[in-house]
Amino acid sequence: MAQAVEEWYKQMPIITRSYLTAAVVTTVGCSLEIISPYNLYLNPTLVVKQYQFWRLVTNFLYFRKMDLDFLFHMFFLARYCKLLEENSFRGKTADFLYMLLFGATVLTGIVLIGGMIPYLSVSFSKIIFLSNSLTFMMVYVWSKQNPYIHMSFLGLFTFTAAYLPWVLLGFSILVGASAWGDFLGMIAGHAYYFLAFVYPRMTARHPLKTPSFLKALFADEPVVIARPEDVRFAHVPFEDIHQD
Repeated sequence: MAQAVEEWYKQMPIITRSYLTAAVVTTVGCSLEIISPYNLYLNPTLVVKQYQFWRLVTNFLYFRKMDLDFLFHMFFLARYCKLLEENSFRGKTADFLYMLLFGATVLTGIVLIGGMIPYLSVSFSKIIFLSNSLTFMMVYVWSKQNPYIHMSFLGLFTFTAAYLPWVLLGFSILVGASAWGDFLGMIAGHAYYFLAFVYPRMTARHPLKTPSFLKALFADEPVVIARPEDVRFAHVPFEDIHQD
């Protein structure tokens, strides 16, 4: 069993494995009181006035209590983050990392701006961890990339993947959980999908072009073309090579 888990973990692509590891270590560390959540949550005042810039990152790593909700989000993170990185972003690790950075930036911006709007500031001030929202963003992007895949929800009913975010959002409301985080993830996911896939088809412009310094961090995967064993290629005559 342990060996199977180890093999499953090692087979994860680098971004998925890194994010999942950081999320589990951070959440377990908080549960064991090794790390304090008060040092991780998003606090604009502490970020700006006391230069605690790490909060812009750590608020995406903590998934609150280690309960059933935590297991659900770890499943979503491991599954849909892996599916995106291995399929839609295969050989495009830098693009996938840029998607996560874009989503994190949009989510942070929404919370900061929402906190300054009257009548909404109270609701947004309660959103101090955006880990669930970033995970939900990945679910949304995957569903838009694979809209016709048939799925089942707890064996109760079937639907296509295009409706997966709405099914999960409805489930959150049904069990009494706050749906704000999921809804923000849908907004960030839709913003990315539109700018990365829809808008370029409409205008031939690419506003979310991955910066070159990110691409320099990751080597593209080589494309291997297999040649059938029975195929023989004729040699080009030497005189044809030098023929003017």
